Amino acid sequence: MGQFFKFTLASILGVFLAIFLSFFLMIGIMGAIVASGDEEVVVKEHSILRLNLDYAIQDRGSNDPFSNFKPGSFDMKETPGLDMILKSIKKATTDPNIDGVYLNAASVAAGAAQTEEIRDALKEFKKSGKFVIAYTEGYDLKGYYLSSVADEVYVHPEGMILFKGLNAEVMFFKGTLEKLDIDMQIIRHGKFKAAVEPFLLDKMSDANREQTTALISSIWGDFLNQISESRQISVEELNKTADKLLVEDPLKALELKFIDGIKYPDEVTALLKEKSSKAEDEDLEFINVSKYSKTAYYKTKETAKDRIAVIYANGEIKGGEGDDSYIGEENITKALIKAREDKKVKAIVLRVNSPGGSALVSDLIWREVVLTKAEKPVVVSMGDVAASGGYYISCAADYIYADPTTITGSIGVFGMIPNTGKFMTKKLGVTFDGAMTNENADFMTINKALSPYQRQMIQNSVERVYDHFISKVAKGRGMAKADVDRIGQGRVWSGTQAIEIGLVDELGGLRNAISKAAELAEIDTYKIKSLPVQKDPFQKIMDDIMGESTSVAIKYYLGENYKYVKMFENIEDRHTIQARMPFEMTIE
Repeated sequence: MGQFFKFTLASILGVFLAIFLSFFLMIGIMGAIVASGDEEVVVKEHSILRLNLDYAIQDRGSNDPFSNFKPGSFDMKETPGLDMILKSIKKATTDPNIDGVYLNAASVAAGAAQTEEIRDALKEFKKSGKFVIAYTEGYDLKGYYLSSVADEVYVHPEGMILFKGLNAEVMFFKGTLEKLDIDMQIIRHGKFKAAVEPFLLDKMSDANREQTTALISSIWGDFLNQISESRQISVEELNKTADKLLVEDPLKALELKFIDGIKYPDEVTALLKEKSSKAEDEDLEFINVSKYSKTAYYKTKETAKDRIAVIYANGEIKGGEGDDSYIGEENITKALIKAREDKKVKAIVLRVNSPGGSALVSDLIWREVVLTKAEKPVVVSMGDVAASGGYYISCAADYIYADPTTITGSIGVFGMIPNTGKFMTKKLGVTFDGAMTNENADFMTINKALSPYQRQMIQNSVERVYDHFISKVAKGRGMAKADVDRIGQGRVWSGTQAIEIGLVDELGGLRNAISKAAELAEIDTYKIKSLPVQKDPFQKIMDDIMGESTSVAIKYYLGENYKYVKMFENIEDRHTIQARMPFEMTIE
């Protein structure tokens, strides 16, 4: 028995020692990576900027080492943000050592609006006379949409182009909740407020189907118009091709002018050598965005004294401090105050990429936008989505830009409280009893149903918040309240549609918004100040190890399915009254 305890204790100590050593090894690896980030990279003559966009692209690159960390393999994959990608393309336009861009984008793990902004940047790049060549083994829809802007588009002999139109899919949980005996109590305003439908129905309502069809038709129309312009193929022919999946075969894709040729990688290499004045026996000089961002040309310092603050408001709106992945009640309000009080900052661009969330937090941010607007110009740049609470925090700005494919609007409010009483009793055998001092002391408990009076109280709150919402939109946009109500009701719109109904001022991306801010501030030269201030990488490492490393591992192993875990985490985090767009709609 003594030997048993001896070996057991030794094993336990061994495990703790391994964990202890792994902890410090991880810190050492992360520290080395962070330290290496300051090393300057030299761009060789006749280099080619290589764009590979197969990772989840954020509007602003994260300085969180764990966001690029692969548990198990200890691999690190750099994931530059949209800001870095756009700046790299712009810098490469005038960089004498960059001859062109090699677009290697079979798929693009970005939203439609982000993809469009990269595409627009490449259109500007082409005006310099430098080349843009696209090649991959095959293209999905967004990959081809982006690649179609290239001077020449090639595909592998056994590749394919998945050109099929857009499909919007929503997951419904009504059947699951019924099996679990959970009743999701919903109180809402807006006939199009589809955020709650997954908990009430097993398919789309007619109103939701109507708005979703109109939305994706508008986005698809923008895709077609741009591809048509680049490839000189009529929209009618593009739709016929999508209907019949005709470009699955590379030979057919070549015949229909979707591509310029069918090549093996070595043939593309030869083409790029010719384009970049390389001899056959010389190697190509590729440089990716992450490395290019460490070059002296990329980091050329502006001498202007004036600043334009770009505030990145990304993710769901909820309580807490907030970070690069979600909008808290602290990070964006503090960033607005910081920009407002900084005398060097002459204008603010609020970059919004959010489906909404807490109505309370949205209102707090709206208030800071109003206070800031009274002192300095505020321009909003909408990304992939600026809906519901995302639109709430945008509506007070002096000027609003949206990309044609931005999802916006969704001006509506709802409350959602689960009743888990039957589940606890029938499935787990748990019962509840208690004593109260007042008639409604049990208000909003999740273990019993709301009384009619309690439900009406929440309905009153929903109606009040909705009224405040449309009143603020009306004031910010110079519209009649009744007109806002008419286009509100929770309905989502594309950026193109939003122009027609007055929710945004102009179509354009982040670069357009920055130019407009400079115009409103009456300044010609300026530097960009990005906010909120990101945490020091070493501090972020410690925060992640202490609190979020488990989530990183789960996200890595679940891949795309991680969004379903986040979905239920968000339900738990949400405030009672929500201003949020339709729940987790996937467009592909």
